[in-house]
Amino acid sequence: MNTRTTFLGLGAMGTALAAAALDAGHSITIWNRTPHRSQALGESGATVADTVKEAVAGDGVIVACLFDHRSVHDVLDPATAGLSGRTVINLTTTTPKQARELALWAAERGITYLDGAIMAVPQMIGSPGSAILYSGSATAFEEHRALLDLWGESSYFGSDAGMASLYDMALLAGMYTMFAGFMHGAAMVGSEGVSATEFATWATPFLAAMTGGLAGFAAVIDAKDYAGEGQQSLEFTETALAALTRASIDQSVNVEVLKPVHDIVRRQIAAGFGKQGTARIFEDLRSTR
Repeated sequence: MNTRTTFLGLGAMGTALAAAALDAGHSITIWNRTPHRSQALGESGATVADTVKEAVAGDGVIVACLFDHRSVHDVLDPATAGLSGRTVINLTTTTPKQARELALWAAERGITYLDGAIMAVPQMIGSPGSAILYSGSATAFEEHRALLDLWGESSYFGSDAGMASLYDMALLAGMYTMFAGFMHGAAMVGSEGVSATEFATWATPFLAAMTGGLAGFAAVIDAKDYAGEGQQSLEFTETALAALTRASIDQSVNVEVLKPVHDIVRRQIAAGFGKQGTARIFEDLRSTR
């Protein structure tokens, strides 16, 4: 059954979410701080609200896709009188702590809260490969599943509102460090006139193949079996990183991408773990908690 949905925030992602709902036949109300962003959707049949209070008047689920955590409060706080008894699905990028704060804020005001982390770019919304992670109210997730599934594959990570964001941030940590590693490699071969495009033809299948080792690392970490057979030792990895650092310097490439990893490996060796597997750097990363 189609439901009335209010969308707050019409940046590139908010617009994509609202357009997908409108295209599927949902009745939608939209609001954006700068009204001109509402024009195209308004011309396509969306109801354009001039204010947030006007947008949230009535019933139906509210979807917030705003700039940051602070902007969620800036937009919703003045309109709380119209939010009690309603469901808010927050698809604004937040940290786990911020998502939990918003869930508590919502609970104190009688608002049902579902937090979402979008694992896609706006152009992917509604297409294969788009995925959104959710946590918070299980009731909201189930009741609005038809809407959520318009945007991408929907996965629920439990009642702790911070878990979707935690998975999001953890996955992005891997993504950004991988991107940085690719750019470091491109800089190395680029020092000899090789284009980044040419390098990508080699890096793409190699890195894809290397992800096959993640499950093995995960099994070692979960079992804390860093002394098991068949693992590449920290000493071996240190030698490899030292060679990579030397080669980078020789090619006049900045080593700031490599240095943090090299430092962790050397700390583990200094602590007496050199013969153990490289996956043991996980323990160093967790040690600040």
